[in-house]
Amino acid sequence: MAEFWFIVIAVLWIGFFFLEGFDFGVGMLLPFLPENERQKRVLINTIGPVWDGNEVWLITAVGATFAAFPRWYAAWLSALYLPLVLVLLGLIVRGVAFEYRGQLDSPRWRRWWTAAICTGSLVPCLGIGYALTTTLTGLPLDSAGNRVGGPFAVFSWPAMVGAIGFVGFALLHGSAFLALKTDGAVRRRAVRITLFAPLALLPLAIFSGWLPNDTVTWLVWGIGIAAGLLAWLAAWRRREGLAFLLLGGFLVATLASAFVAQFPVVLPSTVDTHWSLTVATASASPYPLTVMTWLAAFGLPLVLAYQAWTYWVFRRRIGDTHIPDGAH
Repeated sequence: MAEFWFIVIAVLWIGFFFLEGFDFGVGMLLPFLPENERQKRVLINTIGPVWDGNEVWLITAVGATFAAFPRWYAAWLSALYLPLVLVLLGLIVRGVAFEYRGQLDSPRWRRWWTAAICTGSLVPCLGIGYALTTTLTGLPLDSAGNRVGGPFAVFSWPAMVGAIGFVGFALLHGSAFLALKTDGAVRRRAVRITLFAPLALLPLAIFSGWLPNDTVTWLVWGIGIAAGLLAWLAAWRRREGLAFLLLGGFLVATLASAFVAQFPVVLPSTVDTHWSLTVATASASPYPLTVMTWLAAFGLPLVLAYQAWTYWVFRRRIGDTHIPDGAH
């Protein structure tokens, strides 16, 4: 049962970065990709119906970790307390900015909230990416799972490369999403950005390639790299939908190879490998895991069906002509 929930949590994190990754990317591109206010409104409208629903995956992933692996949750989140506070502030600012940006017809007002959306997308993407990569690279934990060391003891260069890799992926996935969902000038500019795929995917490819340790995980990692290269080829041939899906394939395969390579360790200790938390030592008892499995069996299909319906309803492309005069 504990192994099953380790797989579920890995799937939830991958699903979060697949869905939230592109709307983080659109938010980060908001001040730079559009040429005028009408085009900025196009970008916001592409993610307006889905961005808050995508954050459900983050809440579910953290909540499932808390319920299924309480020692993993306690050691991991308490060690990264300050960075995660910044992540929460970023998410709050981003949500408020989406609501307030159009409340006043003033260029300065909109410029400030545009910057808030960009910052509120960058900081959580970088912070959550760093938090996730530390659960793969390790934290300075003692035998009781407590964080040790000074204020910068949780910093590591491999984890930072992984976090930057998530930002690069989000920017690329956001541009691929815009190329798929928009028309006109925004679409053309988004396609040009997507052609930088090899450069944007390089940090995450390096990070995920640092973890595989056997033939299977190297094979899965190789599939991810191939998907990334094929995504670049699809973008070059203006196959926007295929490029978007292949970028998702890159994320799924590279992260899956990293999680499989680490199994059964869920949080390595950089102080002593004997103090690393594993699926067996960090999991809850069988009873709560059984209850969670029944809840997930009934709740998960409803969440997936709702999100699929939302994407289906708002599936059409958006262009400048769909934005009414005076909209801001």
